[in-house]
Amino acid sequence: MKTNVIAIVPSAGLGKRFNPSVRKIFAHIAGIPVFIYTLKRLQEIKSITEIIPVLREEDFRKGLKLIKSYNINKVKQIARGGQERQDSVYNALCLIENNPPVPSFDKGGLRRDCKKGKKQNGCLILIHDGVRPLVFAELVKRLLNEIKGVNGVIPGLPVKETLKEINNRGYVLSTVKREKYWAIQTPQVFQYKIIKKAYERAYKDGFYATDDAALVERIGGKIKVILGDPFNIKVTTPEDIEIVEYLLKKGDR
Repeated sequence: MKTNVIAIVPSAGLGKRFNPSVRKIFAHIAGIPVFIYTLKRLQEIKSITEIIPVLREEDFRKGLKLIKSYNINKVKQIARGGQERQDSVYNALCLIENNPPVPSFDKGGLRRDCKKGKKQNGCLILIHDGVRPLVFAELVKRLLNEIKGVNGVIPGLPVKETLKEINNRGYVLSTVKREKYWAIQTPQVFQYKIIKKAYERAYKDGFYATDDAALVERIGGKIKVILGDPFNIKVTTPEDIEIVEYLLKKGDR
């Protein structure tokens, strides 16, 4: 029996380091909005059965129109973005069990009660940043291949630069051994039951993290790290758009 793999795609960040006159998710890569390019890549990956984008309320109508125009038919519902990334992902997790109708501005939003509706304990959750458009099926395949026997699998790259710990005045306190440190990427894959439990515990404790795996780690979950993709770039600044387009023109992606 095929395991459902539901991709949650948070795309509700403010993008403060991007051009303030352009919403980052709507900036174009090869003539296509960044988050649509990401959704198109995820749509092409056969193992992914459903995609749930997360959008800010003011972006909802425009985002839905774009999703329909590009025929991203694995999108069955859209979650509303929260104040923090963690809130946005949790809103999407809540929609999974409630399983409301096809996205609409009035019905496709936040539900805090995740206890009602169809249980999805057997499915896998893939969480991927909407501004990482160069995600490839090969990376997703390797993540899914490693999920058995663990609670989550995440991609990362060994840190290449020298790392120094500094104080709040900018003075060096120590030089750390970089061999122990990896820079973590998305997509990250989790068993649904454990990621839901991790989020609920985090809210109960008032704990916030910038990384989904960190929530699973703090409740004792077993996380495996595999080698990521150096071209799996997160678009943070306008210069990142230029890098992504260069890679596409070069044919590396």
